Order: sequence, then C-alpha cells, then structure tokens
Amino acid sequence: MSGPTDGDSGDAPARYVFRVTVRLEPAAGYATEPAAFETVLSRAADPPGEEGWLFFRDTLWRGELGDAAHGRRLAADALGVPVESVSFSELQTTEAYLDDLKAAIADDLDAFNADTVSEVLKKYLGSSIRVE
Repeated sequence: MSGPTDGDSGDAPARYVFRVTVRLEPAAGYATEPAAFETVLSRAADPPGEEGWLFFRDTLWRGELGDAAHGRRLAADALGVPVESVSFSELQTTEAYLDDLKAAIADDLDAFNADTVSEVLKKYLGSSIRVE
C-alpha cells in the first residue's frame, strides 16, 4: 500500500491498519506449512492536505476496501508476496492528527460529495477510527 517514504510507519501520528492473508509460493520441490497465514499491515497516513492524504477517500468505503482486487494488489506490492485477502481494520490516530484531518476535509467538502465532516468520516472510514 503505497505511502510515505519516510521510514517506519510505527512512529507516524496516524496509520491505516489492514488484516492481510498472504500465500507463500516456494520454489519447486519446497513446501510451506501453513501455505497461507494472516498478518497485520499498516500504512502511515499522509499529513492532511499533503500528497497522498486522500488515501482513505480513494481506497475505502464505509470502513471496507472499495475495490478488493485493488486492495490485494496494493498489499502484495507492499509485502512482496501474493495476497489472498485484505480487509481494513482501522485508522489509528492521535487527536491532533484527527483534528487536522477534519479541518482539511472541512476546507473542501465538495471533493467528498458531503455536507459535513462527520458524514465524510462515516462514508469512508465507517466506525473504524481509534484515537490513541
């Protein structure tokens, strides 16, 4: 899931968290057990108003991936292994980041085809926002 290139997403003020099922495809003559397993993948959320900040709008719909095949491709690109499934878990954020996100949304509600910031958050993230 392409994102900021500033390193580890663990220290970002906000991150998108996904549950991903990956499948290992070993070379001929080799086998893995299990062949598929679930892992957690997170992507740092770009600062509101900066390039990439609309990831949630372009990727999610009501707290789910809007296009499952696209989500699997993004996750496979990020992990370097085939992905069987991916599901959005939550946006983990600080209060400061969430305030900035709300302000950036409010500055351009027309881009979201919505009347309120709350409507935008619910439309794209569902109830999957966790403030830490």
